[in-house]
Amino acid sequence: MTTNHSLKDRVAFITGGSRGIGKAIALGLAELGVHITIAAKTDQPHPKLPGTIQTAAAEIEEKGVSALAIKTDIRDEAQVQSAMDACISKFGRLDILVNNASAIFLADTVNTPMKRYDLMQDVNARGTFICSKYAIPHLMKSDRAHILVMCPPLNLNPPWLGNHLAYTLSKYGMSLCVLGLAQELQHTSIAVNGIWPETLIATTAVKNLLGGEAVWQRSRKPSIVADAITALLRDYPENSKGDLLIVENILRAKGVKTFHQYNISSDEEPFPDIFLD
Repeated sequence: MTTNHSLKDRVAFITGGSRGIGKAIALGLAELGVHITIAAKTDQPHPKLPGTIQTAAAEIEEKGVSALAIKTDIRDEAQVQSAMDACISKFGRLDILVNNASAIFLADTVNTPMKRYDLMQDVNARGTFICSKYAIPHLMKSDRAHILVMCPPLNLNPPWLGNHLAYTLSKYGMSLCVLGLAQELQHTSIAVNGIWPETLIATTAVKNLLGGEAVWQRSRKPSIVADAITALLRDYPENSKGDLLIVENILRAKGVKTFHQYNISSDEEPFPDIFLD
């Protein structure tokens, strides 16, 4: 059964929401009347990374909803707990958790510094776990709650394991959190799903770490992820739990037939994202 739901006056907690995909998701939800807590580290302008939690919150509030910006390093348990408490103190409820924050370093095993390995595990897999841990007691009080995780399908095709093992372990850890939490919470009102784009998304990480301007031009706008998430949250099968979904498939199911409007450049097709054959 599929039911259309209003999201007005619901409350979302979004990690890594000061820029890129996280901010796009926040703005998309704000358009539907969702109040937003942004939990990210950037509270001061960065020379190479535009946007802070304060500037993101200001943009969100321009949509007519309330926003709370909390400087949060999701590797720190106390900071996560404090951020969740602040969200509840301001809004009195929590309905949506978006585990968006992620760290990336693509290299083989020998060339992966252990500090990079630890960072990816701490932000990606552990960060998803710890944010979910402290969100669940509050989500339990919602009549219709959702945990969404930016993670890929579990593709065991050997190249995805061998090309960048450390990153793959951390992202698949996020995917396993989706499957595990969905099973753990199957008899509650909390849905848990993962979501991943078919193509690269135009973020600063793509530009700075994955090939510069040329690769960024062959990516899609973060708004495609936001549109898929708002569609999923607004209108999803009631028994949909533990799915590792593809952004474009969600939109196709809603009748979207072409995605050219999301392309950064109209001249070339976007690069496919990793973990998808």
